[in-house]
Amino acid sequence: MVVKDLYMDCFRYEESSLAHCIYHLLAEQKISLDDDICKIDLEQADHQKVRELVQNNVLGIHKVGIYSLKMNQKDFVFIFAGSHKEAIQFYTETFHQNPLNCHDYSLDYQLARGNDVISFRDMRKEFRSFPAIAGYFKR
Repeated sequence: MVVKDLYMDCFRYEESSLAHCIYHLLAEQKISLDDDICKIDLEQADHQKVRELVQNNVLGIHKVGIYSLKMNQKDFVFIFAGSHKEAIQFYTETFHQNPLNCHDYSLDYQLARGNDVISFRDMRKEFRSFPAIAGYFKR
């Protein structure tokens, strides 16, 4: 695998720290996009500069997860949110009650939608702002 592929995966999987570290190493010309990933030496990075890049989020990576919140014994709602806490707060503001529980799911979890199968990762692309309700499930 080359650095470019790993760098793109960082954006796909929202791995902010690694993406910013690669960005820094590229800017310092310690690696190139065409190098094999075995050439990445994280010790060459200025960790203070990387920390500042992450804090300033210069790459614009905003991690969004999917959470299942239990409404009652049979009903669940899936919410895209930046954190467990944000999902619960959005639920409470939307439904004017607290959820019975809140669990995170993998964005790669696939579910049936009509005659197709879609992952939460692909479904997330359909939304422009977060938090957002992805859908409901009845047991």
